[in-house]
Amino acid sequence: MTERAGLGNEDIRRDERDGILTLTFTRDRKLNAVTEGMLGTLRAAVADLRDRGDLRVLVITAEGRYFTAGADLTALPVGETGPGTPGPVFRGAYRRLHELFDEIEAIEKPVILAAQGPCLGIGVELGASCDFRFASGAALFGLPEVRNLAALPGSGGISRLTRLVGPHWTKWLAMAGQQVSAAEALSIGLVHAVYPVDGFAARVEQFARDLASQPEEALGLAKLVIDAAANSDRTSARHVDRIANTVLVNSAEHRAKLDAFAQRKR
Repeated sequence: MTERAGLGNEDIRRDERDGILTLTFTRDRKLNAVTEGMLGTLRAAVADLRDRGDLRVLVITAEGRYFTAGADLTALPVGETGPGTPGPVFRGAYRRLHELFDEIEAIEKPVILAAQGPCLGIGVELGASCDFRFASGAALFGLPEVRNLAALPGSGGISRLTRLVGPHWTKWLAMAGQQVSAAEALSIGLVHAVYPVDGFAARVEQFARDLASQPEEALGLAKLVIDAAANSDRTSARHVDRIANTVLVNSAEHRAKLDAFAQRKR
């Protein structure tokens, strides 16, 4: 078992253990409102997940009353660009956040969001870019930007959320500013599973360990091919399936699985 910690700050903790990289929001005094410093730690973690072979899974979770109450507008570059800011300046600051969520979505390793409490605004957008989303029974989800800021949740709260739950529920969350409970989030497909508050972290860790134990190349290509299928016509998607499997059936991972199966049969 290997374990490392550090490279976080007082608002976010970073831990590494057995191939699982975990980031934990620890800014409970501000309901884990997300700052640029917290995003910087997340950017570094995503880059490490991408570049380091010993890291297999990223888990993003939190401690305290909320997973996050949303973005701290006084502590993000986008929040500093108010009315009158030239469009290119605003969009440049905004693009950095988009690029982070795009990288999370594109990286060929699994990323998990585990909301132990209410998850609002940027938390929902972050979750929509992740591969797996879990909620405790105490969680709820909402996008208050239209109601509270007269702005859109434009870092995936519209585009990615619509792909996940459809326009029907995206309008409920983003246009109407309504919230959904953990059970409702499960029923509409926003989260994969809801676990009791007691034992929530252990259940998420168990899932992450199972992912980390799976064949690395096959897991990465599965993510790539699934996302490609979501944005392709049926014929193109099946071509991609065949190409990817051609690579995998000639891999050492596949041969090892076949050999292990043969040994069990004997």
